[in-house]
Amino acid sequence: MTVGELLDAAMALLRTRAAPLLGWGFLVALLEQVVLFPLRQLADVVNVVFPAEDRWGWFWLLLVTGFATEAACIALLGGLSSAAAPRALLGPAAPLRPARPLATGVVAVVAALVCGLAAVSVVAWPIAYALLGLAVPAVVLDRLDPGRALLRSIGLVVRSGLRAGGIRLLGYTSWLLIRLATGIGSYAALGLFVDTGVAWRDHLVLGLAWLAVNAVAYPVLACLDTVLHLETRMRNEGLDIALRRATSRGVSAEGALAVPR
Repeated sequence: MTVGELLDAAMALLRTRAAPLLGWGFLVALLEQVVLFPLRQLADVVNVVFPAEDRWGWFWLLLVTGFATEAACIALLGGLSSAAAPRALLGPAAPLRPARPLATGVVAVVAALVCGLAAVSVVAWPIAYALLGLAVPAVVLDRLDPGRALLRSIGLVVRSGLRAGGIRLLGYTSWLLIRLATGIGSYAALGLFVDTGVAWRDHLVLGLAWLAVNAVAYPVLACLDTVLHLETRMRNEGLDIALRRATSRGVSAEGALAVPR
């Protein structure tokens, strides 16, 4: 697939399970804002983005925590999008793939810690984000334990010539621009109805604005990770050929989805 086709495929996957993905997307985005609200208070963020002059340390902690929480949110939703992928790809005859919440949660915690620590140095964050995106699909689709799934994600990204990681960063950047525009617009719109002259109320309105946009962005990015995992396996391991053979023979696709030895 081209980059545009991959982004379209992510949206198509989202539409197959829109209700649960958007519902859980709202929930994890809400929990994220609950975590970030006290940090936003301590940083005294004003004018949507910038902190008070003496609060740059708290603002930096807010940014680092935000990078960690969004990595966790995307990973958690990746369990749902990956569970829906076989049916979206092969139809009702596809083998069921449960979301494996425990293993997915472990990967989400690791991704959050790594991305958060990488964000401290700024330059390391794109590397961490690019390399870890295929770990949750590896847990759900490839049936691997969290440790092997993390290593497989890194291996698939490297074997693809960093193509999968680069597209993941491109998708993140595209949605970041959408999130910034929509978030700032939502903040301005809410400000018409809510008096933001009080600091805590201003921060609450800002959190609601980010909640509205992240509740959609996170499920889309999770679906992109799932699509990237499948497409990378097709490019590097011939997954599409194996699935086509299984379908033509009328046998289960379970063997085709298994990790090649």
